[in-house]
Amino acid sequence: MNRIAVLTGAGVSAESGLGTYRDNGGLWDNYDPMEVASAEGWARNPGKVLDFYNMQRRNLAKVQPNEAHRLIAELEKKYRVDVITQNVDNLHERAGSTHVLHLHGEVTKVRPENSYNDFDGFSEKQVFDVGYGEVSLGDKAPNGAQLRPHIVFFGEAVPKLMEAIDLVAKADIVLIVGTSLSVYPAASLYRYARPEAPIWLIDPKPLAFHDPRIQQIEKVATEGMREFCEKLGRS
Repeated sequence: MNRIAVLTGAGVSAESGLGTYRDNGGLWDNYDPMEVASAEGWARNPGKVLDFYNMQRRNLAKVQPNEAHRLIAELEKKYRVDVITQNVDNLHERAGSTHVLHLHGEVTKVRPENSYNDFDGFSEKQVFDVGYGEVSLGDKAPNGAQLRPHIVFFGEAVPKLMEAIDLVAKADIVLIVGTSLSVYPAASLYRYARPEAPIWLIDPKPLAFHDPRIQQIEKVATEGMREFCEKLGRS
């Protein structure tokens, strides 16, 4: 069975009603990421960080997967599909994708603040799902430590990067959906594709750089996925 590695960003969830981060009017226009999504921000004011991710969970509870999520999931009928997402929502899973790697963590999960680090080999044994619930200062893990979002903050390592590189390197097709390839290190992942593997990009904005390997469909995620699936069916 051919393998497809699907790299997704905020654009794939935007049509579900979740705000992007870097676009005009995005979350980072209204919140300073260094205050609510960085290791330094957590150390300085954990309550503010918890409030921000409580809001994210509330917003996520109100939305549903869109057609792009569903079409990505439906590719599993014919292909081994590995979704590698920068998104921290669970919309891929809710749409039916069964192999999802979250590079930047998952907003519906929490962990003790003293776990998932170099000392425990980034073990997820103490990570657990809180769904769309609230987490407050004083909410402790079984080990007595404050609970924090299971999110890769700015200034922290991306533990699953090597696993993602391996999945891209094994893929027969690489599909990039809803990301402008500007967030590193995730933006560099497609470069690990095998020379013979086609690389497709679905994004309404023209790339800021030229790469002859990339074939772009300049459409939003839902429309672009329809076109990609048609092209795939004809190949």
